[in-house]
Amino acid sequence: MRFLPVNLDALLVELDDLPQTLALLASLQAEPIAGIEELVPAARTLLVRYRPAKLSHAALVERIGARSLTARVERTATLIEIPVDYSGEDLGEVAQMLGLSREEVIRRHTGSEYSVAFTGFAPGFAYLSGGDPGLNVPRRSTPRTRIPAGAVGLAGPFSAVYPQASPGGWQIIGVTATPMWDLGREVPALLQPGFRVRFIDRAGRPALASPPSPALAPRPAAATLASEPGGAALEIRSAGLQALFQDTGRHGQAGQGVSASGAMDQGALRAANRLVGNASEMACVEIAYGGFQLVCRGEAVVAFTGADAPIDISTAGGAHWAAPGYQAIALSDGDSLTLGAPRAGSRSYLAVRGGFAIAPVLGSRSTDTLAHVGPAPIAACDLLPVRPVARGAIVALHEQPPADLPTVQQTVTLDVVLGPRTDWFTPEAVALLASQVWKVTPQSNRVGLRLAGEQPLARANPAELPSEGTVLGAIQVPPSGQPVLFLADHPLTGGYPVIGAVATYHLDRAGQIPIGASVRFNPIHPLGTP
Repeated sequence: MRFLPVNLDALLVELDDLPQTLALLASLQAEPIAGIEELVPAARTLLVRYRPAKLSHAALVERIGARSLTARVERTATLIEIPVDYSGEDLGEVAQMLGLSREEVIRRHTGSEYSVAFTGFAPGFAYLSGGDPGLNVPRRSTPRTRIPAGAVGLAGPFSAVYPQASPGGWQIIGVTATPMWDLGREVPALLQPGFRVRFIDRAGRPALASPPSPALAPRPAAATLASEPGGAALEIRSAGLQALFQDTGRHGQAGQGVSASGAMDQGALRAANRLVGNASEMACVEIAYGGFQLVCRGEAVVAFTGADAPIDISTAGGAHWAAPGYQAIALSDGDSLTLGAPRAGSRSYLAVRGGFAIAPVLGSRSTDTLAHVGPAPIAACDLLPVRPVARGAIVALHEQPPADLPTVQQTVTLDVVLGPRTDWFTPEAVALLASQVWKVTPQSNRVGLRLAGEQPLARANPAELPSEGTVLGAIQVPPSGQPVLFLADHPLTGGYPVIGAVATYHLDRAGQIPIGASVRFNPIHPLGTP
């Protein structure tokens, strides 16, 4: 085993092959180590996220290193057949790359029985091993910004089906209408680790209809207003650029390819809840770049935290005043509230005393924009019902706003833990990561900040990296050399090398960086790590 640094609360165990990875995973699942919070298996690695307060880095390495890798994980008897229209836009290019005809590529793809090795990247996305070794092709040099749901792709020794429309770099050879992910099923992911899979050619049959993207949970409507008579609600007049329900995240779902998601600024979310007397992990509305307006129906207490943005209140009687952030605000029936564009930061958090009456999805009320899991984005005319206030919900008097919210005018410095794939880059590129100022481009979102620098980061190792687990804050570098800083809705696994990760204590700051800002990385060397 080779232990590689990932962040202050995570490490990557590199092994010789997939069977060893699955053996270690099975061992840690059968006999868990106290302090390990999540395991994400991949082609030749196991990402381990742990609690440093419970288990030190050195102790974790020692205990994992003592595990046997001799056990072999057996496949189940379950066979899933997937019909495919082999009309993918990369089929011709794949055939040319391999020196085969299109028909021979199809014959080889349908002539093998695959096994679900692991899941990742997105909910229901299964990495299928055991295919024809002659179909080993690299990912695209530049990933597409959108691949349709149902796309069947190749990357390295693996095959897979995209469960929903998403970015991706796999070579697309076909499409299927078989849904890989369905929240209506008891187990939403169709393909589970160990399942057997066979692809069926639909040549000569009627064309498949385009598979629908899995929908988010239904948007709250007037009919879902609080069930108790006289319950309060917030009527949305404008949702701004993006308004989403977010809580502390959807943890423990990595086995189905579901990442945690959650608030981009966890500290701000917890502070907003404390201000109105809620449990700190409850769902708030995360508002990007202001432009948000609501009218209170009934009596409510709200609070805004996060970005430094103006808050204006108007009453039904015509009175107007400016309200402060990071303080509880009492609203009466008919009061309207407007959140303006931020002066610093990018995301604000709206909490309401009692909490929002919305149903959880897979144990969380967070909206994952990449995975399409969770409540629908909030839109104008929505009514957001408020739960009755629980006893003992004490409104806080004051919360301290952060003193270092990022702005477009400043250069934001983020501490970075180098690894796990720093050695895949030239020494000059590693130095350039820290010395160069990176600009946040308009293509950035909750999945990640896309950064642009005058000089790209050059690779020392041009090989194809087998897919491996990624963490919040990871700095992944595609072949373009322009890095992507993964944020809350990042994929669980990725196939481009990660040069470093933003230190855990700077993740909230990273989540507040606005488009157009400049970023500088400061490498650190944590105690107890290589």
